[in-house]
Amino acid sequence: MAIKKSALDLCRSEVRSLPIYNAGISEEVARARYQLTRVTKLASNENPFGTSAAVSVELAKSLGDIYRYPDPNCTALREQIERNTGVARSRIVLGNGSEDIIEMLCKALLVPGDRVLTLAPSFGLHEIFPLMMGATVEKIPVNAAFAYDLPAWCAALSRPVKLVMFSTPSNPVGCALNDVGLQVLVDASPLDAVLVIDEAYFEYAEGGDYADSLKVLSSQPRPWIVLRTLSKAYGLAGLRIGYGLASDADFASLLDRVRTPFNVNTFAQVAAVAALRDLKHLKAVVSATVYERADLMRQLVALEAMHGYGMRIAPSLGNFLFIDVRRPSSNVATALMQNGVIVKPWLEAGFQTFIRVTVGRREDNQHFLEALAKVMHGGQ
Repeated sequence: MAIKKSALDLCRSEVRSLPIYNAGISEEVARARYQLTRVTKLASNENPFGTSAAVSVELAKSLGDIYRYPDPNCTALREQIERNTGVARSRIVLGNGSEDIIEMLCKALLVPGDRVLTLAPSFGLHEIFPLMMGATVEKIPVNAAFAYDLPAWCAALSRPVKLVMFSTPSNPVGCALNDVGLQVLVDASPLDAVLVIDEAYFEYAEGGDYADSLKVLSSQPRPWIVLRTLSKAYGLAGLRIGYGLASDADFASLLDRVRTPFNVNTFAQVAAVAALRDLKHLKAVVSATVYERADLMRQLVALEAMHGYGMRIAPSLGNFLFIDVRRPSSNVATALMQNGVIVKPWLEAGFQTFIRVTVGRREDNQHFLEALAKVMHGGQ
């Protein structure tokens, strides 16, 4: 008699043991689960101010093309990104969100046993996709000041490594590298290591002492890529669109070989072009978010000073704050949800007492602060 095999029996061992990415829950699920009339979602770093009005106009025009396949080369979008960034379109890689490009990189470059370095805490897919390919992942924790621990990075980079991948501003902490710090990491990296700089939140950190990654990397003889997304500051999370700026056309072409041929749908392409053209809207959204971020930080510091909960709030250049609530994050997140506020409990080893909260509109942030004060006092 044949022995029945399950999918678990037949899949690769790397896949069987993969951690599952925590994508959170929707407002609708939270509302139904706890019979809530008001839900404030601050868990996914979405842009609460919405996207450019021009996006809706252009999407309406494209409805008649829904029966056709999208442009596999994203021609108009590549041209717009070239205009915005100055990077030649031959070096631009498009993805179904920048996470799609992370997966392409891992498929194209990694084999079992390769070593990958990333940050801790980190965006989950910086770890999951390398593990999927059988690579080993080493994570370098932030230091006590919630900043990149450059000496620890340099020590880790002194050994062979295939892929060096991190975000700046980092997700979930919000710390970022300046030109000097990024140059230190670049100089310490082995010449045969591929550098992947994830700049999903760079719009919120531009100016001041934030690294110009393209400038720092421009003279590198190795392959490198800078990842960006339209899910955050541009407000297109629901359409899934991201791009990469590669060191050269050959590297971009290599990644094109491992992507699906129509990985960016028609609506995402059209919306992205419209959003990238409306720099006035982008500036307004970023300005409002940065203002609210500072105000939320100020109020959290005041709340801690008044009650002495022991909370620590990491300085952030993203559109979120990372908060050590000094108690299990899952318990705090559940209690907050019962009060109508969705945040992301951080479950990564060593950081299970942290929550990440998105910076929302003023009324959203106030709802969070009121709920947090209630939960930290011990109430539900």
